[in-house]
This record gives sequence, C-alpha cells and structure tokens, in this order.
Amino acid sequence: MTKKPSKQNSTQTQPTLAQAGITRRSALKGAGALAGGMALGFAAPAVHAQQKIVRFLNGEPSADSVRALRFAAAQYEKLTGVQVRIDSVPGGAAFQKLQASIQAGQPYEIGTLSFVGDVLLLAGEKKIVPLNDLVKKYDWGPRILFPMNGNNYWYPYDYNLCWINYRKDLYGKKGLKAATNWAEYLQNLTAVTGGGDGQLRHGVVHPLGSDDATNYTAFGYLWANDVRILDDKWNVVIDSPEMAPRVLEYLDFMADLVKLMPPSPRQASWANLVGDFQGDIVSHTPGTGRLIDQMNLTMPAKAANVASCLYPSKSGKKFAVNHGYDGWVVLDTPMTQEAIKFLTWFSDEHFINFLHSSPIHYQPTRLDIYKDPRWLAHPSLETFASIVEMQKQVLSDPNVVIRSIDTEGPEPDVRAGKLFRSFALPEMVQDRVFNGKSSAEALKTAAEKIRKVIA
Repeated sequence: MTKKPSKQNSTQTQPTLAQAGITRRSALKGAGALAGGMALGFAAPAVHAQQKIVRFLNGEPSADSVRALRFAAAQYEKLTGVQVRIDSVPGGAAFQKLQASIQAGQPYEIGTLSFVGDVLLLAGEKKIVPLNDLVKKYDWGPRILFPMNGNNYWYPYDYNLCWINYRKDLYGKKGLKAATNWAEYLQNLTAVTGGGDGQLRHGVVHPLGSDDATNYTAFGYLWANDVRILDDKWNVVIDSPEMAPRVLEYLDFMADLVKLMPPSPRQASWANLVGDFQGDIVSHTPGTGRLIDQMNLTMPAKAANVASCLYPSKSGKKFAVNHGYDGWVVLDTPMTQEAIKFLTWFSDEHFINFLHSSPIHYQPTRLDIYKDPRWLAHPSLETFASIVEMQKQVLSDPNVVIRSIDTEGPEPDVRAGKLFRSFALPEMVQDRVFNGKSSAEALKTAAEKIRKVIA
C-alpha cells in the first residue's frame, strides 16, 4: 500500500463569531456603532497607514458575482476597518494564479478553487489552514467537505455538478425525448445536426485537450458506465478485467461522438461550453446552471428553451454527473486570522446574496440554505424549477453516479490530486480519437501513467 501523506501537525483554532466580535445583531447596528467610535468589537480605523488588508482571489468573474463580493467587502471595511481586496480571474486560471502568488512570496489570504485535488495538494504542502470551526457551524450536503486527516481545508460554496444542457425546442421539432443510453444520444445528436429546419451545424461541444475543462466535462459518460480508476486500497483498476471492457466501450463511443463536434475539440475550452451553445453552433453542451443564468440575463426567451439531462450510460441502467464544486480556502499568511473573521461574517450576512448572483449555477452545499426564505425568494428558482429539482434529486438518487477524477480513491488524498493534474485520462481519449491508437492501446498507456503518478 502506498504510504499516506503525514497528518497535519495540529488543527488551527479558528475564531468563532463571538470571538471575532461579529454577530448578526451587531452587523445590523454597524453604522450606529461606527458613530460611537466602535464597530463589531473592533476599534474604528484611525491610522490608515496601518490598515489591515485581506487579499481575496475570486474565481467567479461574472459581473453580478464580483459586485456581490465587492459590496460585502465594502460593508465589512466600513464595519471593521479591515479592507478586503477582491481580485477576479476566470475559474480555470484560479489555481495557477494562486500558485504564482505563493511562489512569489505574496500569497493571497483567501483563494477560490474548483477541484478538491488542488485543495489537497495545497493542504499537503501546508500552504492552507484548516477551517474546522467555521465548517462545523453548518449542516452540509453529501460528498462535499472532503476532510483530510480529520481537517476541513475549504468552505465549499456551491455544488458545480456537470450535466448535459440541450435545446428542447429542437427536440420538439424532431419529436425527440431525452436519451437514456448512448445509442439514443447519438441518434438525437444526429437528428438535430445539419442544415435543415430544427438543426444546427454541430451536435455537442466537448473540450478534449490536456486541461481542467476536459477533466470536468468529458468523463461523465465514463462514470455513467460505472468505471472506477482506483479501488478502496489505492490500486489502479481502470485496466482490470472488470473495468477494461467498460473503458473500451467509452473510448469507442467518444470516437463516434467527436464526429458530431465542432472542429478542433483539442483547442476548445471553458468559453466554448457557453459561447457555442448561445451562438447556435451546437445543440448540446456539458455544463452547469451557469449557462442558464447567463442566457437568462440577455436572452430569456432562448434560456426558456434550455433543458437538462444527465450523462447516460451505454446500457441506460445508470446515469451520471461529473462531480464538481467551488470553494474558498484560506492561506497561511500573517493575515490568516483576519481572513477567517471575514469568511465567518460573510457566511451569515452576505452568502445568500452571493448565491443569488448566479442562482441556478450556485447550487447550495449547505442544507440550511434550501429552507431559507431569503434564498427561496429568487424568481429564477421558480422559473427553472425543473432544473433546480434535478439538482436536488441527484444528491440522493441511487441510480445517479456522482464521480470525478479528483475524488477517486477511498478517501480524500493528494494522490487523487496528482492523478487529476497528470491529465492521464484526457490523453487516453486523445490517443484513441486523434493519435491513431486502438482503445486497448490508449487504455494501456493511461494505466501505466496513472501507476507512476500515484506511486
């Protein structure tokens, strides 16, 4: 058995709301407290040269999400004198930006991460701190915390499950229904692909390069086919007698699917998942509720024609979503405690406002949110009620597989992060689809690389 990474030296004690001097009542009375020279238990900032600054790397760059975070930051500075500086980058660039800040010796205090493998890698390097006291304040949904050696290193703010969005108006014109297996899926794609009425130029966009977008969007069909990469003892089983036939079926299926994609899928990335669908280039796209939220802002009539389904399996017995999530981590810096104080306050005072900045995309991870009348009040939750119901259903449906590369293995571990960052699975697809290898050869090469990566 491969040796597990060593346990963190200790669990860092985090301040509670009371220790931070912050309560819901004091937040509401913040303006009056400032007039009296005191806000939320903090002295009003008199010496600006000594102002505390918390640097927050946000991986949600949409205008509404940035606005929600900056509004919260401005209120927090007014109440406490601590400035929270928001820098925003596309989600796919957040990990690299965070790493660069660490390597430059100027790490952010708070960072956004979209793959738990990255969280575990940073935890293993002791670059981030546990958030145990903050996390234990809430009741969380399934498969979302991923504690490492008993410590919770992140605050997951949304389930970012990846399913398939499609044009239900085109389905209506062709008399189609959502596919339950691969054969039906290919038939549906073919029916709505072309130059005729009720057709678009291409069927589905799938990034197939060696990158995060491929890891996130290309393997739902593999999970639906009930494939595991690793067993509960960290053995590589993707090429085992049980798994190999299912993997070979998947690779052959991807070779058929690529014929219905736009040209150059190896160069496709995050932007294509939304842009190609909005631009009537494809009729299907993997993704989340982000697509619906964005379309609903500028083209609500078109958004109303979006339907969603799960990744089908070959047999139709099971379905899948690629597991996804976004969360915040706190880095180990001189301002760590101030960063935790801000997240503690934000969690109660502004979290729902942030979720509402993309209400269908930001599926809550905290179970208390689902019952909160403030969250339920957003009109999009009623407009797209069928999609919201699907989001909730997949969390408990035994016929739905929730899996991802970076959550493979018996427990959260840096080995899954190394597997994710190796891009062994995208290269397996590339070998079959672009490089002239048979499915068996592509699988063999991938399995050998995986064994070396996690050794």
